Amino acid sequence: MDAESIARINALAKKKHEEGLTPEETAEQQRLRAQYLEEFRRGMEQTLQNVRIKEPDGTLTPLVKKADKK
Repeated sequence: MDAESIARINALAKKKHEEGLTPEETAEQQRLRAQYLEEFRRGMEQTLQNVRIKEPDGTLTPLVKKADKK
């Protein structure tokens, strides 16, 4: 997400606390927040895919999602 979008999210949050938002601004804020969270989660998942646990015997084990464990 670019800096301009993040600045817009912050500006809408500030305006919401100070004077309130119009329905259009509320919809824009929700859309921008959803986009931010989606990108954050995607980046976090990519980071976690590269994490390895070093076992006592020296082997490296990749992390496994709880939903994927059997």
